[in-house]
Amino acid sequence: MRLSDFDYELPEELIAQEALADRAASRMLVVHKDEGRWEDRMFRDLPEYLHPGDCLVVNNSRVLPSRLFGTRSSGARIEVLLLEPVSGDALEWKALVRPGKKVPSGEVISFDETLRAEVTGRGERGERTLRFSGTADLYGSLERLGHMPLPPYIKREDRLEDRERYQTVYAKERGSVAAPTAGLHFTPEVLERCAAAGAERAEVTLHVGLGTFQPLEFDEYAGQNLHRERYSITPENWAKIEGAKRVIGVGTTSVRTMESAAATGELSGGTEIFIYPGFEFRKTGAMLTNFHLPKTSLVLLVAALAGRDLTLAAYRHAVEERYRFFSYGDCMLVV
Repeated sequence: MRLSDFDYELPEELIAQEALADRAASRMLVVHKDEGRWEDRMFRDLPEYLHPGDCLVVNNSRVLPSRLFGTRSSGARIEVLLLEPVSGDALEWKALVRPGKKVPSGEVISFDETLRAEVTGRGERGERTLRFSGTADLYGSLERLGHMPLPPYIKREDRLEDRERYQTVYAKERGSVAAPTAGLHFTPEVLERCAAAGAERAEVTLHVGLGTFQPLEFDEYAGQNLHRERYSITPENWAKIEGAKRVIGVGTTSVRTMESAAATGELSGGTEIFIYPGFEFRKTGAMLTNFHLPKTSLVLLVAALAGRDLTLAAYRHAVEERYRFFSYGDCMLVV
């Protein structure tokens, strides 16, 4: 199969631009992969599909307010999107800059009276390395000056409420530049009901990079690797996963983290794992996930678990039934 075999038609008006006021009010398309059928439910119904011995695996990465707006030495405005730190003091970062074609090494960008960054290098895909000065705590500066990095298909500026809403209720470990969106539906009340149904919860950390959501550049995808992302799992959480009768990955990032650890035996590091149809899952038995962009690695991962034909048929049904798509949209449970 080729990447073009994972395309589908999506009316633009189905791309959710706003989060629902109630996190748990989303619709949930439940896909029964072995029976080849689906049913329309609500996310609040999730605990009905859980049983003693199940383990929900969630990604506890926290989204950074990583978009900064600054001024070049010429006075021109510039936007910076921080991707990941590359120094131990977290003052040197890999970043994207826009417009970036004329931003050379040595350029200094000012963000306020004290915070500045010097461009110290350039990567193969146009990303820059920035060295910050004027602060000993860049994370504190980001909380003060940064904006939430909403995906480009959300055609509005971020607002103050996105700082809380574009974040899971269990987010802890700062480092992502995009939310692990399947987790956005959970509320403390739903988590309590999942526990009451007998399901344990394990936490993993994968810091989501921009590459997670980008269209793939190759039509013949077999044998390719994805962008590298940092992950970690504590031994205590891995023991919960190992001991479960059934593991339900909350989001593609949780699935990639688990399957990377199972394949390599390493509970922390970087992963480039690419999961597509034909992949043999070692841990994942079910998955909660949002609806994803066509021809992306995320759709391929869902198809690896549910099958290509069933996945695309379910997506067509979701379009016909006017489900809300992408980060702030509805979700799908594959069981």
